[in-house]
Amino acid sequence: MIIGAHVSSSGALEKCVDRAVAIGAEAIQIFISGPQAWRPSAHTDAAIAALQVRALEHGIGQIFLHGIYLINLATADPGLLARSVGSLKQYLRFCEVSGARGVIFHTGSHKGAGFAAVEGQIVAALTEVLDAVPGDAWLILENSAGQGGTVGARFAELGALIRAAGSPRVRVCLDTCHAFAAGYDLSTPAGVAATLEEFEREIGLDRLVVVHANDSKAGLGSGLDRHENIGRGQLGEDGFRAILANPALRAVPFLLEVPGHTGNGPDVENVVALRRLAGLTPVAAGVTDVSHD
Repeated sequence: MIIGAHVSSSGALEKCVDRAVAIGAEAIQIFISGPQAWRPSAHTDAAIAALQVRALEHGIGQIFLHGIYLINLATADPGLLARSVGSLKQYLRFCEVSGARGVIFHTGSHKGAGFAAVEGQIVAALTEVLDAVPGDAWLILENSAGQGGTVGARFAELGALIRAAGSPRVRVCLDTCHAFAAGYDLSTPAGVAATLEEFEREIGLDRLVVVHANDSKAGLGSGLDRHENIGRGQLGEDGFRAILANPALRAVPFLLEVPGHTGNGPDVENVVALRRLAGLTPVAAGVTDVSHD
């Protein structure tokens, strides 16, 4: 299994690799611009080349981007929709030139209008982005917790978007915290099996390319997107043992998006905990062990 993490890309772009290596992460997720701003990134060809070299040096074979939080393909505001599409085009172009696998993003909220009212608009937006940026990089839909009318809390909605878009480049990221908050019980082996059976039926496990590994501060079906450190939330260690042991998930990278034990994001202790629960070697090569209390 590949255990990775979301890391900062501030400063020199290639520093994100150093930050990943420092915590034992084997794959990374980054923002290439401010997550709460529309301002596009201005990374030079030299900066992108340096990122590629540094990743190769340290064996980081999978890089994912996370789209900015302002994206909403389900909005009733034409200006916001246009900006959202433009941001996804920018991120997908970066994937194509950098070799990043794809851009993971939150589809957005219909604000109570209902999925049927926005499905066609979302599919048209996905198609526009893919047509504008040909290549192999993926648009990766992330499941939501369901709060505030967000699209994708149910797997059936993501499956409907994928079938309508009709492109092999539309894939899925499964966020464990979001799924639990949306009512999918990932805290037991039986619950994990039932969740993945529904995923296969509604979406297809062949579309799953990454897991966001996050414990949940909020309870099952709460609808609240509140990430917690591995083993310290409602999923707990037993939940992650069940998730990590399921053979359907062993082939996809797990990326941590947890708050960290010092509040600074994914850290060595969370990487160690996830590796331990997966039955992997306790610490990646070159990383100091951190005991689990």
